[in-house]
Amino acid sequence: MLVQVLVRLVIVVALMSVVSIALFVGRYRLRATFTEWRSRVRAIAPITLLLGGVLLFNSVARQYGPDFSWLRLVEWNITWAIYDIEGQFILWLQSYSTPEITAYFSFIYIYGYVFLLAFPVMAYFALSNTRPARELLTAYTLNYVLGLLCYTFIIAYGPRNMMPELVEALLYDTYPQYQHLTRQVNRNTNVFPSLHTSLAVTVTFLAYRTRDVYPKWFLLATGLGVSVAISTMYLGIHWAIDVVAGIGLAYISVALAGALVGRWSLSAWLEGRIPALPGFGRDESDHPEAGADSETEPTRTDGN
Repeated sequence: MLVQVLVRLVIVVALMSVVSIALFVGRYRLRATFTEWRSRVRAIAPITLLLGGVLLFNSVARQYGPDFSWLRLVEWNITWAIYDIEGQFILWLQSYSTPEITAYFSFIYIYGYVFLLAFPVMAYFALSNTRPARELLTAYTLNYVLGLLCYTFIIAYGPRNMMPELVEALLYDTYPQYQHLTRQVNRNTNVFPSLHTSLAVTVTFLAYRTRDVYPKWFLLATGLGVSVAISTMYLGIHWAIDVVAGIGLAYISVALAGALVGRWSLSAWLEGRIPALPGFGRDESDHPEAGADSETEPTRTDGN
């Protein structure tokens, strides 16, 4: 069943990405990408490898971090504190549930979320200026690192785990097959902050920064980002406080990414230490005269 869910996820996200590339990226950027891809790959390769290492470590650490919390920092179980502050907001939100709304937010939580994270990587790679892509990947890395620290030292159960008799598990009751996917990456104590929210809002923040380049994508990213945040609460997976904390984590990650990419380049640090591969010359977009740090391209600002 897991393989079937993964195959369906890949197909749906791929179709959404193809349509979005046609709508937002356009042919002229694709043509430029075919001729400049080597220098762009070289520019984003260091942070891409770092992100891959963080994801690999995260997949292991998140399985054992909560156990460490129970052994060493039991007093950091904040579930009841969250409930005392928030009350029955999730119950109120679910009182408006309908099959149509549940279908929409379930789709957003699974497919929309993955698309929201994957497409901007493609869209920013299609830009001659590599800074947006490097900021995006750096912000992703910071989200996972800071999120893992929170999950390690803070225990919190989501609404459907704390109040299973009151809060409906709308996603799994309606589409039980998705449990095979989510249990591969989540534990029931990994709720504060909402990483779904932080990553979705990270994309939205960066879409706002690049709205002059991709104005239509900014509108779609905003709608999807808001929908992802609401879906985590509507489906009974996260508290509203988790979502607020996720927005805060996104803000910190984007701010730090902007500072790090602007002042320190992992690619430049590695230059001279690792021999260049054949065909991978110096990334001309890193030269000041090439406008590497400009936020927009001087040419057309949207798709076709």
